[in-house]
Amino acid sequence: MTREKTELLTWVESLLADPTYAQDPLREALERLYLHHLEEKASLERMVSISDNFQRYAREDQLSVRQRYDKALQRQEKLSRISDGFQQLMREHNIALKEDSTHDPLTGLPNRRMIGERLERDSKDASQRAQGYTLAMLDIDHFKQINDRHGHEIGDQVLVAIAQIIQQELREYDLCARWGGEEFLLLLANTRLEEGRTIVNRLRQRLSKAPITVGDVTLSVTASAGLSEHHVGEDPLHETLLRADQALLRAKRGGRDRSCTSIP
Repeated sequence: MTREKTELLTWVESLLADPTYAQDPLREALERLYLHHLEEKASLERMVSISDNFQRYAREDQLSVRQRYDKALQRQEKLSRISDGFQQLMREHNIALKEDSTHDPLTGLPNRRMIGERLERDSKDASQRAQGYTLAMLDIDHFKQINDRHGHEIGDQVLVAIAQIIQQELREYDLCARWGGEEFLLLLANTRLEEGRTIVNRLRQRLSKAPITVGDVTLSVTASAGLSEHHVGEDPLHETLLRADQALLRAKRGGRDRSCTSIP
């Protein structure tokens, strides 16, 4: 209330309280007007109070809604993170499963399943494009003696080192798989038999000239190999590979540390 209004009300109250104006005909009208003002003032104050309370409740309710929204948003973000993490975990799990199903767990090389699929694909390409390949079965000589003398743990580490050397020597489009035990199967793509033998002999020389150190043990290894060239139309596993395996057997019987090619 402004100062002027306060002064006016004070003046009215003093006039009503002054006995001099008790019989004045306007006193009753002034008193009724004053009382009406007080009622209107009280009503206005109640409305202001109600409005203030409503706005306070509205702000509190808005704050509550905002808090619930923020909490729901945080929960949704948490669920999204959990979902993303689960999906990533599933992707990694699927990749790991695929890796386990196609690779040797010790050396990390492709296993029989993977190279079998590659052989089927390359055999089809060879039929369509008249581009053959050579298979080489590589066997580490006297590997059992390494296990017997130094233990299987050392033997496993030697196999890992051998796998690394083989991968370094091969071309990027060739494939080396661990066939089993100390045997490795090499798929030399777009390669004729004599060229394949040159590649395998270079690999064998690298193995024999590269001492393998595992802990306190240093070893030298040699390898025997049998090679066969795939002929268009033949079964890669039951014919091409069989001829490579027979050539490997002749290399072993011939004294090991050598390579032999299959007889057409």
